[in-house]
Amino acid sequence: MKIGIVGKGGAGKTTTSALLAEAFSADGRRVVAIDTDSNPNLGISLGFTLEETEAVPVLPRAVLVGPKGDVSADELIGEYGRVTPAGPTLLSAIRVTEAGGGCTCGGHATVRSLLGDALEGHSDVTLIDMEAGLEHLSGSGGTLAYADVLLVLMEPTRKGILTAARTVPLAAELGIPFTYGLGNKANLPEDREFFERTCAESGVPVAGILPFDEDLLFYERAGQRLPADKAMPVREEIRRVVAVVDELVGARAN
Repeated sequence: MKIGIVGKGGAGKTTTSALLAEAFSADGRRVVAIDTDSNPNLGISLGFTLEETEAVPVLPRAVLVGPKGDVSADELIGEYGRVTPAGPTLLSAIRVTEAGGGCTCGGHATVRSLLGDALEGHSDVTLIDMEAGLEHLSGSGGTLAYADVLLVLMEPTRKGILTAARTVPLAAELGIPFTYGLGNKANLPEDREFFERTCAESGVPVAGILPFDEDLLFYERAGQRLPADKAMPVREEIRRVVAVVDELVGARAN
């Protein structure tokens, strides 16, 4: 199963990607988490230090992965993958290290190649933490063209839900079978009702609504992985989202 995580900047994509990857891994599944942000931080949320995250090698640009390509998935994961303390194997697709370094299209092309059939037999769940914006749904056939499920992170604002509403038809045009909104940072009592009502009005199905949590904020500010016994309401909702995704993909497979 291949899951893309998208949304506006600051919506919580990286933290949520890490929690989902960790939840799938805790179920005993082989998880590959791909960080496509040009300012990569997924490794920190999966338990690496800043230094270890910076040391994760960046995937080569614009390679064709697979039996008939430039490199096999075994070789790519063996050389560039790093097993994290949270369990998933981390791949870093893009990193901007200098001003004027050019476009990152080559990195997205490598990810798109990986999401074809290359990872079959290497990963039960591939989760892609995308950079903010909608470019991954256009250009070069779309980075996420092979995704099974797209989750759009939304803050409890009309702009956040508008991003999801714009994403749904683009994902359908790209051929992604399922696109769902995932509410985040629901703090006020009326936030859940706002998500449900506004998403229904906007034609955005909802996979779950993650509550705001002080523990999560604390560890985010500290630049550390969230301990397993913290933010339990968030983790419980993450498990419900995992169940929703499993049901969607399982039903389609049958």
